[in-house]
Amino acid sequence: MKRRNVAALGAFLSTMVIAGAAMAQDEPPPLDSGDTAWMLTSTALVLMMTIPGLALFYGGMVRKKNVLATAMQSFAITCLMTVIWMVCGYSIAFTDGGPFNAVAGGFSKLFMNGLTVEAQVGTIPESVFATFQMTFAIITPALITGAFADRMKFSAMLWFMAAWSILVYAPVTHWVWGGGFLASMGVLDFAGGTVVHINAGVAGLVCAIVLGKREGYGSANMAPHNLIYSLIGASLLWVGWFGFNAGSAVAANGAAGMAMVVTQIATAAAALAWMFAEWGARGKPSILGVISGAVAGLVAITPASGFVDPVGALFIGAIAGLVCYYSAVVLKPKLGYDDSLDAFGVHGVGGFVGAILTGVFASSAVYGGDGGLLEGNAVQVWKQFVGTVATIVWSGLATFVILMALKATIGLRVSREIEIEGLDLRLHGEVIH
Repeated sequence: MKRRNVAALGAFLSTMVIAGAAMAQDEPPPLDSGDTAWMLTSTALVLMMTIPGLALFYGGMVRKKNVLATAMQSFAITCLMTVIWMVCGYSIAFTDGGPFNAVAGGFSKLFMNGLTVEAQVGTIPESVFATFQMTFAIITPALITGAFADRMKFSAMLWFMAAWSILVYAPVTHWVWGGGFLASMGVLDFAGGTVVHINAGVAGLVCAIVLGKREGYGSANMAPHNLIYSLIGASLLWVGWFGFNAGSAVAANGAAGMAMVVTQIATAAAALAWMFAEWGARGKPSILGVISGAVAGLVAITPASGFVDPVGALFIGAIAGLVCYYSAVVLKPKLGYDDSLDAFGVHGVGGFVGAILTGVFASSAVYGGDGGLLEGNAVQVWKQFVGTVATIVWSGLATFVILMALKATIGLRVSREIEIEGLDLRLHGEVIH
């Protein structure tokens, strides 16, 4: 009898231990104040990339009569995307889509339903994670505006960005970061080479082609109005990008530190590569060239920032600087499209270069995976290529459909008279002195 009681007690205790372990697995890890502080900081840094960073970067590169209209686009998009992300974008990107999960999330978090004080993602509050991702949803469509600067109606721009963010940005985000089919394939995109840069760059190219060239393109003087604005904007983008890339570790750890150092190295290498290429081809290195090269490096290292070491970053940056210089300065004039501020030439091309080279230079010592081509894992390059093609096809097709729908309804482009006089005065009733 005594032996039977002991056995029963042992069975009971074993059951309690197993139940306790199961409950522990269901509980989230403890909230980490260091991780949370870093992610709060990263969120602010990424927001700074759009306002004031991109607003100044793009605003300085247009003509004086369109500076305010260009900056206004970045600011208005920040407001619009914030609301759309809260209403439905976050849910489409980061929830389980059930039978459609391969391509889009569901609607369980519409209006950020369930976003409580206690809700967590990993070791940080879900509120911080959702806002961090919101800043990505803000800057991605804002990047597109560089392709159609000087000629799109403000009302059409708002409708286009709203539709694009829901139909293109949120689903592609889900493909890569929300458990969709590219994530299942093993496509590597640490901070947005496909989600942000290829996505925005391809959309920008389609916009530039559909809207057509600016009045006087190729004959009128379209030199930047104020390169100091652009230099300050590029500098803010560079600083903010540490939140973009290192923040994508979603923790204050070694991965964030490595993402930071490779971001710095690749950016510097790309800026130098573009500068020396321009110096050799045109005889003079320009401010516009060196800041464009820096942004190209930031773009290219974005998908790779959590997967490569400093040597890989050096090569990625140098290659991206040269390729993007060729795309913006040589290829664009040959093909004849008017990508006003090189949204496609820098972000689309740079994002593609970075995504493919991630598959080449990925280091198993950095992220614990199988590495890339240089470590014998050639299939990773193919996975990266598939990810880029999927993004290019969907972004290009959906962007075209949205534009055609708007063109048939409210129209896309300002009148010739408004474009000649300037968008600042005619669309917003303001001018810069």
